[in-house]
Amino acid sequence: MAEHLHIISFDIPSPPNYGGVIDVYFKAKALAEVGVKVHLHCFEYGRPHAKELDKFCASVHYYPRRTGKHQLFNGLPYMVVSRRSEALMIRLLKDEHPILFEGLHSCYHLGDPRLHGRKRLVRAHNVEHDYYMALAKAEGNAFRRTYFINEARKLQKFEAVLAEADAVLAISPKDEAYFAGHFDHVTHIPAFHACNMVDVPTGLGDFAFYHGALGVAENDQAALYLVRKVFKDLKVKLIIAGSNASSELNREVAKAVNVELREDISTEEIHDLVRTAQVNVLPTFQATGIKLKLLLCLFTGRHVVCNSPMVEGTGLAQLCHVHDNPETMRTSILACMARPADGQAIEQRAKVLEERFSNKRNAERILQLLS
Repeated sequence: MAEHLHIISFDIPSPPNYGGVIDVYFKAKALAEVGVKVHLHCFEYGRPHAKELDKFCASVHYYPRRTGKHQLFNGLPYMVVSRRSEALMIRLLKDEHPILFEGLHSCYHLGDPRLHGRKRLVRAHNVEHDYYMALAKAEGNAFRRTYFINEARKLQKFEAVLAEADAVLAISPKDEAYFAGHFDHVTHIPAFHACNMVDVPTGLGDFAFYHGALGVAENDQAALYLVRKVFKDLKVKLIIAGSNASSELNREVAKAVNVELREDISTEEIHDLVRTAQVNVLPTFQATGIKLKLLLCLFTGRHVVCNSPMVEGTGLAQLCHVHDNPETMRTSILACMARPADGQAIEQRAKVLEERFSNKRNAERILQLLS
C-alpha cells in the first residue's frame, strides 16, 4: 500500500527559486517519485498558488499566514505564531498519516496533544536562532536588527518542541552534530535540489558570476565584498544577479567598470549564467545550514571559488577553491579563468555529489523513517 504523507511547508514551494523552498519542492517531488502520496499544506504570503504542485502531489492546500504586527508581542517566535491554522489541524485530524514539518517555522502544531501518537518528522533547515543572530549582525537597520535579536531568543526557547518529533532531519553534518547534542532521533538527510547528475560545460567562459536574494543582508554584504575588495581593478568581468539590490550595491556597481548587475531575472536565466560562467564566486559571512546555490554551482558550473563559511560543516570543501582573504581569492579567480574545468576534479565531484546528494536515495531514506 502506498504510504501517505502530510508535508507542512512554510511557503508555497513553487517556483523553487530560493534556498528553503528548493529543498521542499524537490523533496516532495522525489518522495512522490518513490511512490509516496504527498498531501502538501502551504502557508501563503505573496507567492501565487502553483498548479505545478498538482502534478506530483496527491493534494495541495493553502492557508493564509497571519502577518499582523501584533504577533510580534507574542511569546512565540513571529515566524512560528504567524503560521498557525485551525483549518490545517482539522485536515490533519481526518486521518492517521505521518506528518513532515518543514523548518521550525511550521512547527506551531507539532506539540498539539491532538497529534500525540502520530508519526511526526521535522526537517531542520537551519539552527534557526544562530541564523537569526547572524542576520542581526549583518543588518544595518536598527528596527530590523532588534527584531532579529528578539526572534533569535524566542527561537532558541521554542526549539525544545523538537523533542516531540520522532525524527529530526538535519540538512548538514554540522547541523546534525548540533541537534544530536540536544535531541534523540537526529539524522542527516542532505538537501534536495534541481540536479540529478554532474553536468559541467566544456571550454572556457569569459566572466565570473555571483547570485543570491540581494534583499537579504548577508547576500548584500557578500556582493559588496566582491565589488569593493575582490574584483576592484581585476581584469575579469563579474555579473551579479538577484532581486532587491540595495542602493549602496547599485552605487558601487555603477562605479566599477568590470561589474554588471542583473536584477529580477528568471530562475532559468540564473541557471544559464551558473553554467556559462567560468567561475562561480560564492563568499558568505554566515556558516549556517547549507547554501543550495553551492550545490547548483557544483553540479552544473565550472569552477567554484568561495570562502570557508560557505563550505564549513558541509563536507564539500575539497570540491571548491576556498580562500578567506581578497588577495588569495583574486589570484585563484585569475588562475581559474585560464583553466578548463575537467578531468579528475569533475570526476571527484560526480563521485561525492551523485552519491551523497541523490534525491532518489535520500527520499528512500525518509520513506524508511516513515515506516
